[in-house]
Amino acid sequence: MTSSAPEASASLPDVLHLGYSFCPNDTFIFHALHAGLVQGPLPVQEVLEDVQTLNEWATEGRLPMTKISYRAYFGVMDRYVALRSGGALGRGVGPLIVTRPGVTDLTGLRVASPGALTTAELLLRLAYPGAEVVRMRYDEVMPAVQRGEYAGQPVGAGLIIHESRFTYPDYGLDNLLDLGAWWEGETGLPLPLGAILVRRDLPVRTQRALQDAVRRSLEYAYAHPGAARAYIRQHALEMSDEVMQAHIDLYVNALSLDVGEEGERAVRELLRRAVAAGAVTARTDLPLFVPALEETGEAS
Repeated sequence: MTSSAPEASASLPDVLHLGYSFCPNDTFIFHALHAGLVQGPLPVQEVLEDVQTLNEWATEGRLPMTKISYRAYFGVMDRYVALRSGGALGRGVGPLIVTRPGVTDLTGLRVASPGALTTAELLLRLAYPGAEVVRMRYDEVMPAVQRGEYAGQPVGAGLIIHESRFTYPDYGLDNLLDLGAWWEGETGLPLPLGAILVRRDLPVRTQRALQDAVRRSLEYAYAHPGAARAYIRQHALEMSDEVMQAHIDLYVNALSLDVGEEGERAVRELLRRAVAAGAVTARTDLPLFVPALEETGEAS
């Protein structure tokens, strides 16, 4: 594992640096590719970091292939394109707004956020345009809400993501609003959370081959459910086995194999709303996803 990475270039590297998070859904999806159990067009070197760091790195173009929040993707579309496979989209997967017991609305409350480039903060901005936030790493959000402060600033609510969805009751917190349920009620669509990006200056043939490799890595994980267990556990920090499996079951689904037509519509709707709200300025003329093989007539 390494937390530094070289600048990507238009020429193919000898080893492709692939960034993804420590979360069980990512380590489950990428284990087979990382371990060489499925082959891609290039040898892969893992770069594990929290998603906000990966979001920030993407603004610098530091990795040729990386996990990213959809909110962050909208800001780097001139440089990156999303794979159809490996992402996190779905129903019942949204970030939650949590508070201490007895709080019934966000009026006058400062909200702890896991980062300006996260989809969670974008959803908060769409649902509560006037919300005031204080930003911190995602695993610091629940302790901050529990204490009622962060770095000397009052905190009355928090945006929680990842495994925090399963553990917030352990901090004595209540769920004020499920932003995923809010999104589904507003749009009728699944919620796009995160995508796997590749640089647009990589050859299109290589982009498609990487897309196929990610799909095959996930298919391998489904076919051999025990193969990745030690790798997932190695990076799951203090997570219990039950929470680790619940995390995978929730965030890895059929849309992780391929976003499909409904997933594409969901991403376009999130982009449309983000632009309309003034949250992002995006190149809406660019393709959002690498073409599927059947769209190009090529075999895998």
